[in-house]
Amino acid sequence: MTPAPPVLDVRGATKVYGTGDTAVHALRGVSMTVERGEYVAIMGTSGSGKSTLMNIVGCLDIPTDGRYLLDGTDVGSLDERRLSILRNRKIGFIFQSFNLIPRMSALANVELPLAYGGVKTADRRLRAEAALARVGLADRVDHEPNELSGGQQQRVAVARALVTAPALLLADEPTGNLDTRSTADLLGILDRLSTTGRTIVLITHEDEVAARAKRVIRLVDGQVTEDRRHARVDGPPPAAAQAMEGAR
Repeated sequence: MTPAPPVLDVRGATKVYGTGDTAVHALRGVSMTVERGEYVAIMGTSGSGKSTLMNIVGCLDIPTDGRYLLDGTDVGSLDERRLSILRNRKIGFIFQSFNLIPRMSALANVELPLAYGGVKTADRRLRAEAALARVGLADRVDHEPNELSGGQQQRVAVARALVTAPALLLADEPTGNLDTRSTADLLGILDRLSTTGRTIVLITHEDEVAARAKRVIRLVDGQVTEDRRHARVDGPPPAAAQAMEGAR
């Protein structure tokens, strides 16, 4: 039996903005693979290229040179329509700013990717309810975003990312707008998803958040300078643990 391809396979990716003397080389020959079930943190300071890499991995941009295969599909060979379909089916996005639609319930927000995918109303409602229950929001399905805390809004975003059963969960600074307790809650959810075999790529600049992943890739000036696997740190990050202890 043919083995499954890597979920992510980036080969010599470069990204250049502009031309001539004003050209900006955001990525300089980045290569990496992420296998099914891995939990990877991509780290870097501002200007390191991590946001550019995230956009390419998320099929929101294409490399200037090099190749990118998502779950075995060569992204560079797709037109915009097929790229949009692949993105909807294969990637679940979790953003720092939640990106929920106001005046729509949590349930309706989670249903959106299924609606775009043509899933029938009854089926998508059942799947959205199950996804919200999985992140502990079964009792908040009818609440709109402004009726939810920041942590609850981010959990709705996680449910929306999960509902299509994507090959990849791609989280861009998902704790950036959360307090310490909500950060601990969210990282706990990602931990549990990882143990069930979900493939997770987490973009972060925080060492304590990256410590929850099983592998850390670090970018500097558009190049991979570190790619290491380590034992994941279980439980809340130290700052969150201290806040919880103080609240007792």
